[in-house]
Amino acid sequence: MKLFRLLGVFLAFLFATSCATKKEILYFQDYENIPEEVILNTTKIQINDILSISVKSLVSEAAEPYNRSNTTGSSNNSDMMKLQGYLVSSTGEITFPILGKLQVKNKSTKELEDYIRQILIEDGHLKDPTVIVRIVNAKFTVLGEVGSPGTYDYNEETITLPQALGMAGDLSINGVREDVMIIREVDQVRTVAHIDMTKTDWFTSPYYSIKQNDIIVVNQNGPGVKKAGYITSLTGVFSVVSFALTLILLLNN
Repeated sequence: MKLFRLLGVFLAFLFATSCATKKEILYFQDYENIPEEVILNTTKIQINDILSISVKSLVSEAAEPYNRSNTTGSSNNSDMMKLQGYLVSSTGEITFPILGKLQVKNKSTKELEDYIRQILIEDGHLKDPTVIVRIVNAKFTVLGEVGSPGTYDYNEETITLPQALGMAGDLSINGVREDVMIIREVDQVRTVAHIDMTKTDWFTSPYYSIKQNDIIVVNQNGPGVKKAGYITSLTGVFSVVSFALTLILLLNN
């Protein structure tokens, strides 16, 4: 009888320390507090961004000198767009046809469109031109306890943290939802934020939207770390139990 009591205590301890609770798994547990207003943080152009800039006018021939020629492939190809794009230098500038050096750092794509359009009109280059600017190398990296860790490209102006985690296959059952870490570099300054995915108070923070080159880190929770340390499967559980029984029998003899 004493043997079975000891075994029962051991098994209870084993499973109590190896199981995640419902509270550790559910997202947005205070969903009733989600703000109705959606605040999207505008993406700003940074050093090493690659920009696709297209200029059009009523007379297409007049706009040609302000566009880089597409002689090596389709402009719809992502890699080709990067090769033909404008790389933002360490000083935050690009060299634009005819207009020369333009300061683009910390401007949104909309602000840069308006800026170039204004120059083209005020300096008498084009009449009523259309300017389209896109960041073609926007990406983020997800590490740790997600379905598919890796680096992901995106074409949208902004994407949210839940969208980014969804692209990476969502957090695994062992991912720490209360402390998702975001490492961000802006203007050569690195910041680290800690997001509790079980709550919604961060929906109005600057980290609700992902910025280019963000690194998202999802660490293992306690049960996951323990599982990695000494129990990797159901077979491992039975091995531990078998060892415990053998040890108890030997001690009793």
